[in-house]
Amino acid sequence: MPLDSALGHAPPSARLNLNGVGHGFEEDRFLFRNLKAEFTSNSVWGLRGPSGSGKSTLLSIIAGWEVPKEGYVERTKVSTVRWVFQNPLGVPQRTALDHVTLPYLAVGHSRAHSEDLALQRLAEFGLQGSAGKRFSLLSGGEAQRLMLARAAAGNPDLILVDEPTAQLDRATAATINCVLGRLAQRGAIVIVASHDQDTLDACSDVLDLSLLGRGNRIT
Repeated sequence: MPLDSALGHAPPSARLNLNGVGHGFEEDRFLFRNLKAEFTSNSVWGLRGPSGSGKSTLLSIIAGWEVPKEGYVERTKVSTVRWVFQNPLGVPQRTALDHVTLPYLAVGHSRAHSEDLALQRLAEFGLQGSAGKRFSLLSGGEAQRLMLARAAAGNPDLILVDEPTAQLDRATAATINCVLGRLAQRGAIVIVASHDQDTLDACSDVLDLSLLGRGNRIT
């Protein structure tokens, strides 16, 4: 059964707009200014910039965890936000299946149905053979793919991914880049912060934070 059908409805058409957003942690110094962009569902958007350019800070602003110094963020039909951190965070003794089952249990599905949905999601991320493996025994690439699968479980409106390949070797990072597009298949807005060009190439569009103060734009 398709995941959307199992949940009873298709996800709403989410949209998120940056309207002249600027931020910094010193009174007269900005990490970025005049950010203008419209993020829509069913696509993966990249945030480009060197370390210290404010990629993670912008993710926090987009999530609503931080208030920008200038401008504002307009969210339409964005109620559920998931975050995938740079370092995979899981429960060592819990299985991969447990990690993806939990979001479905949280929205009221039975244990059996939640596990069925979780197995479908794991398969989408190439983890069907690791469903019964404890988190502590997963490889780095498997653990990061598991975090992506868990983030996508339950059809969230917005998924934020922070440097998903920073701690991985190139071959393992390539497996992560290949599955990024699957995050958006159910209608989510997906925004990925990265300085990895291969990761950015896997995104539909890119917002460049290195264009400070010059009217940053989607490229």
